[in-house]
Amino acid sequence: MLAAAVLIVMGAYANVGLALNGEIPAGMLTYGLSLGGLMLAAYLVLAKFAPWADPLILPLVTLVNGLGLVLIYRIELAGEELASATNQLIMTGIGVVLFTVTLIVLRDHRALQRLTYTAGFAGLALLISPLVPGLGKELGGARIWIGFGPATIQPAEFTKIALVVFFAGYLVAKRDVLALAGRRLLFIDLPRARDLGPVLITWAVSLGVLILQKDLGSSLLLFGTFIVMLYVATQRTSWVLIGILLFVGGAFIAGQIFSHVGDRFEIWLDPENPVFYEREFGGSFQLMQGLFGFGSGGILGTGLGQGHPEKIPLSFSDFIFAAAGEELGLTGLMALLLIYALIVERGLRTAIAARDPFSKLLAGGLSFILAWQLFIIVGGVTNLIPLTGLVTPFMSQGGSALLANWILIALLVRMSDAARRPPPQAIQDEGLTQVFQR
Repeated sequence: MLAAAVLIVMGAYANVGLALNGEIPAGMLTYGLSLGGLMLAAYLVLAKFAPWADPLILPLVTLVNGLGLVLIYRIELAGEELASATNQLIMTGIGVVLFTVTLIVLRDHRALQRLTYTAGFAGLALLISPLVPGLGKELGGARIWIGFGPATIQPAEFTKIALVVFFAGYLVAKRDVLALAGRRLLFIDLPRARDLGPVLITWAVSLGVLILQKDLGSSLLLFGTFIVMLYVATQRTSWVLIGILLFVGGAFIAGQIFSHVGDRFEIWLDPENPVFYEREFGGSFQLMQGLFGFGSGGILGTGLGQGHPEKIPLSFSDFIFAAAGEELGLTGLMALLLIYALIVERGLRTAIAARDPFSKLLAGGLSFILAWQLFIIVGGVTNLIPLTGLVTPFMSQGGSALLANWILIALLVRMSDAARRPPPQAIQDEGLTQVFQR
């Protein structure tokens, strides 16, 4: 399956060269051997240190990551100076290294439960680090970066992993208290007022990210993940309703007070308005160009190498899904979404099979954060919800996101290995049976 994924990627790579120049790209063999070598190394480490892991996760991630490389290469050929498939391949290599290191070092993921509050503190420190004077940098209208010389890192990508670990450990310890019912309103059992503290604190932090860092994506991602994990831990629908009301209400009030928040909602409601469309920075030009790209692609797409992704600003990053929509069409996008759905499904299957509450919540939270991030991105570029600035996992160019997501996949693989591993007695009995058969 891993070999098939690499072959599909190389076929797409060759198709781009044939469409643009009428010949196979000169660097195809180098890219193919590099990607294949990286994934072979990851597979060998997985086979040794997580032999019982779900066999579909790594090939599926390889396919998405490889197709992202192809799209970035195609956008680079279209004349986008900031797009670089070579840099993305290097970051993929570093991501695979982090994947292997995580598998080798973390032999038992349950050890993370002992680091619950350490992970929470680290996650909050990473989240607010862009606000530190001299360290944080504002790029693209959002203060979500920290810089070390010419290098920049988006700490929120790593924050999501640390906070999911914290949420899982905290909810395992407090779920019995948080599941207690208070008053009943209509057909819903409301939680007790004294138990609203964790939700209100998480809500306040998410609003702080939205207002101070101008980062709607991370705000929505982290708060939504906490509410869903809280629901999974307590089975209380009231927590979901309270979470939705808090976030929508808070975002509405923030939009009335802070112009940069209100602008996002106004652009979402009326992207064709010339006032927003002609705005040089922070307007709707990028969104509308992406929508035009979707329209040009239609059902089957223009074909790889035959579209105009250079007309979409940041088509290699925030809007790579729109660039894919133009050249692959609705059919290709549905195939991509199906691949992502399979990755999430394997993660949720791991959560169901896990033998302890912490593993169930951690695997469920990590799986949900992938699905939720994808929904936020696709919803934003199709104008279903306000645009957030998040990137498509494994496909968009960006080192921080790619490295964090490879670590996330390593954690899912580790938990999958533990969930699928037979009990020690079953392994021993199987070994004795093989001896007697010989």
